Amino acid sequence: MSAGRTLPRILHPQSVPLAGTDAHLAPVPSDRLQPEWLRRRFAAPPAWQPEHEGDGRFLFDREPAQASVLVPLVQRETGLSVLLTQRTAHLRDHAGQISFPGGRVEDHDADAVATALREAEEEVGLAHRHVDVIGQMPPYTTVTRFVVTPVVALVEPRFELKLDAFEVAEAFEVPLEFLMTPANHRRHRYAYEGGEREFLSMPYGDHFIWGATASMLRNLYRFLSA
Repeated sequence: MSAGRTLPRILHPQSVPLAGTDAHLAPVPSDRLQPEWLRRRFAAPPAWQPEHEGDGRFLFDREPAQASVLVPLVQRETGLSVLLTQRTAHLRDHAGQISFPGGRVEDHDADAVATALREAEEEVGLAHRHVDVIGQMPPYTTVTRFVVTPVVALVEPRFELKLDAFEVAEAFEVPLEFLMTPANHRRHRYAYEGGEREFLSMPYGDHFIWGATASMLRNLYRFLSA
């Protein structure tokens, strides 16, 4: 396939006009944000549909690549929090963006879970012994043509992170309750010659969570609300 670009990059998403929020939608009830309830939900999922399956158009015309991310739900005394990373600015794909630990599937990976666990350990030093995988979400296709499988896990909090300085600028946590409250979900509309793009954001402090990560979190919201 040729490598012709079909979409403009969004380099400064914070400056893209706000089209609205989703404050009219109910947050996920607090009793559903407990470890045992989440285990039961993933063990016996209801009928539901993800809101976002991916971007309809792509930055590059290239073959899709399989990838996997870990959605780490850290079991803090104050409630579950989501461990996220900020990618370094020099990376080729999604530079500087907020993301889950994860990456491309390697030939030696047994499955999506193996990829997510390996990448989380390589990127942030999250050891497997602290991670209890409870399920997977439907794949999401990014504008860069990665077909990403989110692997959801409960993480016991006695871990020590060691960041890969080449890939990860920072690791931080966001309360799951905040992310599962649609009043914190913002919709943006970016116009360009020939069309427009829409994307979600979930700003938290100095961190601007947007794009694929926000879309996968929105799918998690739909799954837990179903």
